[in-house]
Amino acid sequence: MLNTARVKSSEYPQLIEIWEASVRATHDFLAEQDLVELKPLILEQYFAAVELTVAKDTDAQILGFIGVSEGNIEMLFIAPDSRGLGVGKLLTCYAINNQQATRVDVNEQNEQALGFYQHLGFSVIGRSPLDGQGKPYPLLHMELSAA
Repeated sequence: MLNTARVKSSEYPQLIEIWEASVRATHDFLAEQDLVELKPLILEQYFAAVELTVAKDTDAQILGFIGVSEGNIEMLFIAPDSRGLGVGKLLTCYAINNQQATRVDVNEQNEQALGFYQHLGFSVIGRSPLDGQGKPYPLLHMELSAA
């Protein structure tokens, strides 16, 4: 049984651990230096810029989190050992239903994320050759298709 909860800043250290483990498991196209540069930005700026929601198990263990800002899913990271258990779907559906999230950008090289969002009803509506940091990691702009 999973449940969602708002994030407390005291949980940020757990979230950054999940972020790093998840990125290492799914973003094999990123260089180690990219991770080193991103980690403090995530912790010091990006967490505060989004509305964060976590998924917890019955033991209150954080399994993953989602960050939404102005209808955009800005981050969704699942602990590697919790992937495939419905955590990402739970968080994404929560964001759609409670935070009016209808858009997400996905790294083009992250085929698993692309397929995940397509399965939930998102469609590619555009592409940028660079990511948000100006690095050569193309982004696919996706939007929730009308039901």
